[in-house]
Amino acid sequence: MSWKPHIEELRQRERLAEKMGGEEPVSRQRGRGKLTVRERVAFLADPGSFQEIGKIAGRAEYDENHQLKEFLPANMVVGRGKVGGKPVVILGDDFTVRGGAADASIRGKMLIAEKMAGEYRMPLIRLVDGTGGGGSIKMLDKDPRTYIPETPGWEYAVENLAEIPVVSLALGPCAGLGAGRVGASHYSVMVKELSQVFVAGPPVARAIGEDVTKEELGGWNIQAKNGTVDEAVETEAEAFEKTRQFLSYLPMSVHERPARTSPTDDPNRREGSLIDIVPTDGKTPYMPRKIINVTVDQGSFFEIGRYWGKGIVTGFARIDGFPVGILAGDPFFLDGAWTPDTCDKVTRHVDLCDTFHLPIIHFVDCAGFAVGVKQETNGVTRKGVRAMSAMYQAKVPVCAVVIRKAFGLAGSAMMNPTRTKWRYAWPSGDWGSLPMAGGIEAAYRKELSEAEDKDAFLEELYAKFEAMRSPFRTAEAFLAEDIIDPRDTRPLLVDFVHHADRMIEPGYKPKGYRP
Repeated sequence: MSWKPHIEELRQRERLAEKMGGEEPVSRQRGRGKLTVRERVAFLADPGSFQEIGKIAGRAEYDENHQLKEFLPANMVVGRGKVGGKPVVILGDDFTVRGGAADASIRGKMLIAEKMAGEYRMPLIRLVDGTGGGGSIKMLDKDPRTYIPETPGWEYAVENLAEIPVVSLALGPCAGLGAGRVGASHYSVMVKELSQVFVAGPPVARAIGEDVTKEELGGWNIQAKNGTVDEAVETEAEAFEKTRQFLSYLPMSVHERPARTSPTDDPNRREGSLIDIVPTDGKTPYMPRKIINVTVDQGSFFEIGRYWGKGIVTGFARIDGFPVGILAGDPFFLDGAWTPDTCDKVTRHVDLCDTFHLPIIHFVDCAGFAVGVKQETNGVTRKGVRAMSAMYQAKVPVCAVVIRKAFGLAGSAMMNPTRTKWRYAWPSGDWGSLPMAGGIEAAYRKELSEAEDKDAFLEELYAKFEAMRSPFRTAEAFLAEDIIDPRDTRPLLVDFVHHADRMIEPGYKPKGYRP
C-alpha cells in the first residue's frame, strides 16, 4: 500500500492548473501583449520565493468511473512570496478563465489573501485583470433570480488600508469589483494602452448614450490624471519595478518602524546650485524636483502621483538612509496655488506618510488656495479644509523648508503650527495673509485718488511695503525661526531626520472626523 498514486494525481492536477484557461485563451492573452498571471507572479516575486495556496482549486468534471475528466482552475492565483526580500501576499487574477469574472472564481481564494495579509502583517499586492464582481448576465440562466448586492470580504480591504501596505496593479480591463480593488490601495499602477479602469465597461456606457472605447472610458489618460491611480507606466515589467520601489520605503505593517538603509551619501553635502535656483524676481518659476533631488540621498526620490494635482510634488525619499515623505510646491502650476485636486493629493499623501510613520519634509511654495469660479465650482473650500485637517491630524514629525511663497490658509498648512515648529526659510521666502501685488492699490484707493502724482505715490508705497516683505523682518520677531543659506539645507534635514526617528512610535493611528 502506498500513497504514491494520490501524489501522482496531485501532480496531474497541478499541471492542469498551470495550463490556466487552456491553450487558446493563453494565446489570446499573449496576443494582446499581456503576460499570464503565472508569468506575472514569477517576474514580481523574488526567485524561488512564491508558495502558492489553493493551486488545484477549480471546477472539475468526472467520468462514469469517477475519474477526473476535465479541470478548469479558479481564475485567481494566491500565495506568499518575497518582494525585495520582504514577505508579501500576492493575489493575481487569471484573465484566461472567463476574463477574470466572478462566476469562474472561488471566493475563498480572495478572502484568504486579504485575511492572511492583514493578520500576519504582510504587504498585499493585487494583480488585477478582470471584473471579479457579481458575475455575468448569463449567470441568471443557471440561477434565475437577482440579489441585493453585497461585497463579501470588503471589510478586510478596508481594514488592511489601516494596517499594511496595499499595492494594486491594473494589468488589463478592470471593471466593477476589479476597479474597486485598484482604488482601495495605497499605491496603484496602470500600464499604458494595456489596462483600463472603470466601474462598468463600454456596453453599459452605451446603454446611457455614451459610445466609447475601453480606453476612452477608463484609460490611463483619464485615471492617472484624476488621481484614481497613482502611476502609469509603459510595460508590466516597469509596474513590477515600481511596486518593489514603493514597498522598499515602508514597514511591513503599521506595527513596525520604517527601516533605515545603510547611508550611501555624504550627510554634510552642501549643494552649490541651491544658492541661485530660485530666481530673484519672485515671479519666474523654478523646478522643485531639482531641489528635492539634490537635498535627499542621491537617486532616492520616488515620485507618486505625477500626473495629477500638479501644484504639489509628492513622493518618498531617503535622507541619510531614513525613509521620508516629500511634499514640494510646484510654481509652474498656478504659482503653486492649491487647486481642489492638489488639496486631495496633499490629503492622500499626508495620510499615507502618517499611517506608515514616515516623517515629512515639506518644501513650501504655496500662493494660497486657487481662486476663481472654476476652483469654487470644484469644491476648493471643502477640499482645502480637508487638506489642512490632514496636516493637523498627522502625528509624524514634519520639517518645513519655506522656499518661496506661503500665503493664506493653504500657506499655513505647511505643518501643524501648534506643535514644535521645525522650520527653515530660505532668503527667497515671501509670506503673508495675501500677496501684496494688487492689495496695495485696493488698500490705498482713497489716498491714490487724492494724490497729486499718483504714479509717484504708488511707487513710494511699493518701496515701503517691499522693504516690509524682507524675511529678515519676520525673523526679527522670531516669526521665522531660522533663515538659512539654501546650501545648508541637506545637512539640516539630516539633523532633523535623526531627531524625528527618535519620535516615531509604531502602531495603529485612529483619526477623528474630517470635514
